[in-house]
Amino acid sequence: MITDRRAGHARGLVAESLAAWLLRLKGYRVLATRYRTPLGEIDIVARRGSVLAFVEVKARPSLEAGLEAIAAEGYRRIEAAADLYLSRHPQFANFTLRFDLVVISPRRWPHHVENAFS
Repeated sequence: MITDRRAGHARGLVAESLAAWLLRLKGYRVLATRYRTPLGEIDIVARRGSVLAFVEVKARPSLEAGLEAIAAEGYRRIEAAADLYLSRHPQFANFTLRFDLVVISPRRWPHHVENAFS
């Protein structure tokens, strides 16, 4: 049980690292990774121009499984954490905000879904 949890955690860290590199290759500047708040965690906060993206990363066998992995509770948690991030970083108050998803699947290029949820 503990070994499964550690393996899952390790897979998650690798997936987040791959997602951050994908975003950098697409011209984003990664501002924060694993940003923790009392309300939840944001996997990646990235900026490109005047867009601030709060990115959830999922390591799943397919894009469909990744999209299904974010339940309604997850949306609320990420939005609440994003609100806290913005309150602590007022310089981004006038930016266009977006909630994205990056799905990491075996033997496939990472898939970046812009505006995965709002």
